Amino acid sequence: MKSQWNKENRFTGWTDVPLCQEGIDSAKETAEKLACFEIDKVYTSPLRRNKETVSLILNELNKKNLPVAADKALNERNYGKLQGLNKEEVKKQFGEKQVRLWRRSWDAAPPEGESLKDVYRRTTPFFRKHIEADLKKGKNVLVVASHNSLRAIVKYIEKITENDIINLEIPYAGLLEYEFDDKLKTYEHK
Repeated sequence: MKSQWNKENRFTGWTDVPLCQEGIDSAKETAEKLACFEIDKVYTSPLRRNKETVSLILNELNKKNLPVAADKALNERNYGKLQGLNKEEVKKQFGEKQVRLWRRSWDAAPPEGESLKDVYRRTTPFFRKHIEADLKKGKNVLVVASHNSLRAIVKYIEKITENDIINLEIPYAGLLEYEFDDKLKTYEHK
C-alpha cells in the first residue's frame, strides 16, 4: 500500500511513516479481493504502514481476531542515506541508471543501505522457519509487507535468477496468490 512518503516520491525504507489516503483506500479494495479467501494467519512487518494495512484489511473482512505475527525480517529494504530523500533529486545527483540499480538489482546497495541480496538474507530464513511451517500445517497465510521484502520472497518462491530479479515489479496493493503442494512446491501462481 502507498505510504505518505511514497506519495511524496521519497525513499521510505525503514522510516516509520503512515499510509496516505490512497493507501488506505487501496487496503480496503484489497480486502474486497481477499473476501473469497480463507485466511488462517497474517504475517507482516512492524512498520506502521504495514500494520495499518493489516488492520484495515482485517476490519473490512470482519476477521479482527486472526493471529497476526509482525517481525522486522519483513521490513522494507533499508535505503540508508537515501531514506527521506526525493527520488527525482537523487536521480539528478547520481543518475537514473545508478538509482535503478540501487532500487531493483540483486547486489547493489544504496550508501549505507541494503541490497536486495541483504533483504533476501533476512526474509528467506524467516519465510522458511515460520511461513513454510504454517503452510505445511495446511494453513492459508497472508503476507503483508513492503515492496522489496516481497520481491525477495517472490524470488525465493519462484526461483528467479539474480539477473532477472531487476525486472520484477510488484505494484502498490498488488496481490499475488500461490498454491503449494504437500512438499511446498508451487503449482499455481496467479
